[in-house]
Amino acid sequence: MLLAFVEYFSFVSVYLFATPLLNFQPAQATGTTQWAEAMFAGLILILTISSMGLYDTRQREGIKGALSRLLVAFFCGFLVIASLDALLPQFKNDPIYIGSFVLLAFVYSILLRIYFYKFVDGKILQRRVMVVGAGKRAASISKLRRKTDRRGFDLVGFVRTSGEETVQVDSTKLINIDDDIRKFAIQNQIDEIVIAPDDRRRKLPLDGLIDCRMSGIAIIDLLDFFERETEKIRLDLIQPSWLIYTDGFKRNILRATAKRTFDILISSLLLVVCSPLMVLTALAIMLESRGKGGVLYRQQRVGRDGKCFNLYKFRSMYTDAEKDGVARWAQKNDSRITRVGSFIRKYRLDELPQLWNIFVSDMSLVGPRPERPEFVEQLCKVNALYKERHRVTPGLAGWAQVSYPYGASKKDSMEKLQYDLYYVKNHGLLFDFYILVQTVEIVFFKKGVR
Repeated sequence: MLLAFVEYFSFVSVYLFATPLLNFQPAQATGTTQWAEAMFAGLILILTISSMGLYDTRQREGIKGALSRLLVAFFCGFLVIASLDALLPQFKNDPIYIGSFVLLAFVYSILLRIYFYKFVDGKILQRRVMVVGAGKRAASISKLRRKTDRRGFDLVGFVRTSGEETVQVDSTKLINIDDDIRKFAIQNQIDEIVIAPDDRRRKLPLDGLIDCRMSGIAIIDLLDFFERETEKIRLDLIQPSWLIYTDGFKRNILRATAKRTFDILISSLLLVVCSPLMVLTALAIMLESRGKGGVLYRQQRVGRDGKCFNLYKFRSMYTDAEKDGVARWAQKNDSRITRVGSFIRKYRLDELPQLWNIFVSDMSLVGPRPERPEFVEQLCKVNALYKERHRVTPGLAGWAQVSYPYGASKKDSMEKLQYDLYYVKNHGLLFDFYILVQTVEIVFFKKGVR
């Protein structure tokens, strides 16, 4: 987030000052129109960069991959800015001027990112964290070994609780506090204390923790800590009482109305805009199958509150893919998928008919992906919390889909459930917009395709 703010103001400055000089023109920071153009162009670049996942702190791609994403982001940014500049009469710059701006912004972005990741990389905003507990639950924090997983905090150490017999954390990280935990926390500039004993019935240093809390040091439960740091809800740490007392999982009529209005407007617009592409896709399927089998595939899926509906997709498998009537997970290099089916799956074209599902309110643009009733029944037996993902309308794009690689097994479904529960707990219009932007990255880089 810090990088996004810095880049945005940098892009505005580049537009107002550096780009005119490159084009042998005077600086343009004098008029409101120029400022509006600069802010508009900067925002477009920030959105295209974000859509490539380049502000995602969990991104673990190498230099080559990051550079390719940055190239795609700036190229798309150029196309969007140039197109809108041509359409909006108040913004009139020639393509060479816009290209100069994008080129300068691209170079500046590379230099800024080199500096940021080498010298800053979140250290300015890192919280110094101390953990109360040294057992299995506390050790789960140590397993966040990758730098990107621990970018938001600096782990100072673990405090063993009274009666805690088994220590499962690194012994070099154990902290011995004789009496005053508040004094230690202040001396070591602790910003946050995570409560993570294996057994809550064991004695916690309550007086000391209260002193810390009253001194301005944040106290947080282990599950809430993981939710914030990993943006998912850990199934292995959750307790039924947490669902009752935690914040989130709220329903808001105004938010629901705004979301539904947005779904209707966007789905109807996309149905019109994508209709030529849908016709071409249908023709390709018909030609390959020589008229045998339908173009559309209808399948029962579980929607909001457990109600089933018919989900529509372009057919990407042979007509007898499940001739024995047994539901099967999709597999890598699945032999049931046709050549055209492989292509339309690669670019998510098979899911375009679901815009109709969104229009008629079976689905939303954003939400947990709907699953087949046969699989839902199996997965609810694995973990009863699976049914909680049906508290919201299922979506075309989802938080699990942008956060977790493609998976088609019970194990993968449990991993994705952690992200789905996070979405159900925290969903909102801004979060939905962020997911839609991140979904562009999946389409461009064909992530999660089978």
